Amino acid sequence: MTTENLASPHPMRWVPTLYLAEGLPFYAVALIASLMYKSMGVPNEQIARWTGLIGFAWVFKCLWSPFLEAARSKKFIVVIFQLVGGASLGLVAVTLQLPMYFALSIALLAVVAIASATHDIAADGLYIASLSNKQQAAYAGWQGAFYNAAKFISLGGLVILAGHLEKQMAASHAWTIIFAILGVMLCALGLYHMWALPGTKNTNTDASMRSVFVTLWDVIVDFFRKPGIWMAISFIILFRAGEGQIQTIGPLFLRDARNLGGLGLTTDQVGIAYGTAGTIAFLGGSILGGYFASWLGLKRALPWLILAMNTPNLAFFFLSHNLPENMSVITAALAFEMFGYGFGFVGLILFIMQVVAPGKYQTAHYALGTGVMQLGFVFFKTVSGDIQVVMGYQHFFLWVLLSAIPVLIMTRFMSFSELTPHGEQDTQDNNAAAANGMAKTADA
Repeated sequence: MTTENLASPHPMRWVPTLYLAEGLPFYAVALIASLMYKSMGVPNEQIARWTGLIGFAWVFKCLWSPFLEAARSKKFIVVIFQLVGGASLGLVAVTLQLPMYFALSIALLAVVAIASATHDIAADGLYIASLSNKQQAAYAGWQGAFYNAAKFISLGGLVILAGHLEKQMAASHAWTIIFAILGVMLCALGLYHMWALPGTKNTNTDASMRSVFVTLWDVIVDFFRKPGIWMAISFIILFRAGEGQIQTIGPLFLRDARNLGGLGLTTDQVGIAYGTAGTIAFLGGSILGGYFASWLGLKRALPWLILAMNTPNLAFFFLSHNLPENMSVITAALAFEMFGYGFGFVGLILFIMQVVAPGKYQTAHYALGTGVMQLGFVFFKTVSGDIQVVMGYQHFFLWVLLSAIPVLIMTRFMSFSELTPHGEQDTQDNNAAAANGMAKTADA
C-alpha cells in the first residue's frame, strides 16, 4: 500500500487532540459507565457482565483492521467515527431519562465501543502514514500523555463533577449532564479534526482490497503456527486474571454502602482518590516498571513484575476488612494498589513485544497479542460480578490475590525466546506499535 500526503500540518496541531479523542470514548465505556450504573442502582453482576461484553469490540478490532487499509482516506474514517462516537454518547445521555434506560444505554455504549475500536485503528494508521520514523518516536510521548489526559478528564474531573451534581439532583439527571459533556467534547474534536488532521490518500485501494483476505488469513495462520503459542496465549490471559476482576469490582466496592460491605464513598470522593491520585500513581509505576524490566531483563524481571502487579491488591482486602473512614488512608491504599498495577503491567506488554510478536508479521502479531490480552481482561471482568456477589467483598478480594498464583507458576515453564522458527527474520517495523503499546495498552 502507498499513501500520498495531501497536507503537512505541524504534528502538535493534531497529535495531542487525536489521542485525546482516542481515550475519551474508551474511558467512557470502560470506567465511567460502571460508576454511572452504580449510582443508578444497577446490581454489580449486571454492571460487570454487560460492560465486560462491550469490551469485546477492542478484542476483535484486529480482525477488521486490514479492511480499513482499503479506504481512500484515513482522515475521513477518523473524523466519521469521532462524530459517530460523540453522537452515540449524546444519545446515552438522552436514554438515561427513559424507563428502559439500561438496555438502551448498553446498546448505545456498544456502538460507542465499536466506533472507538475502529477509530483507534484508523488513528494509529494515520499517525504512522503521516509522520516519519523519527517523528513517530518524537511524538510518541504526546500520544501517551494525552491518552492518559482523557483518563484524568473522565475518571477524575467528570466523575468529581458527577459527584457534586448528584448532591443537587437525581443521579439520572447528573449523569445525563456528564454524558452530554462527553458527547459534545468528542463531536467538537471531530469537527476540529476536519480541519486539523493531515490528509493521506491511499493510491492502491483496489490491490489492497483484493489481497486483504489472503493477507489476513496468512497473518492468523502464521500466528497460531508459532511454536509454544498456546502456552503463551494461556499465559497472557491468566496474567490479567486478578487485574480484570479488581479493576471492575474495586470502584463498585468503593461506592457500595457500608452495611453492604463497601466503603460508602460518594462519587466525587471516588473521582479524587481513584481517578486522580490513583492515575498519577499508575503512571509513576509504569515508568519505573519499564526501567526495572530494562535493567533486569524480561525473564528475570517477570516474576517480580507479576508480584508487583498483584500483591498490592492486598490494599482492597485491607480496605474491605477494616472499612476505614479516613480519606487519607483510603487514598494512600488506592495509590499503592495503582502504583503496583502500573509497575507490573509493563511485563505483559514486553512479553508480547519480545516473545510473541517477532516474526514474519511482527506488527500484525503484536496487534493479535494485544487482542488476546484484552480477551483475558474482558473474560475476567465479565465474570467478576457474579463471583463477588457469591463471595462478598472480603472473600472476593482474597480470591483475587489467589488468582495470580497460576500465572506466577507458569513463569517457571515459559520459554522466553521468540516464538519464531530458527533463522526466520522480521520483515516489518514494530517501532510504532511498541510506542503505541507502551503508551496506551495498559487500560485496554
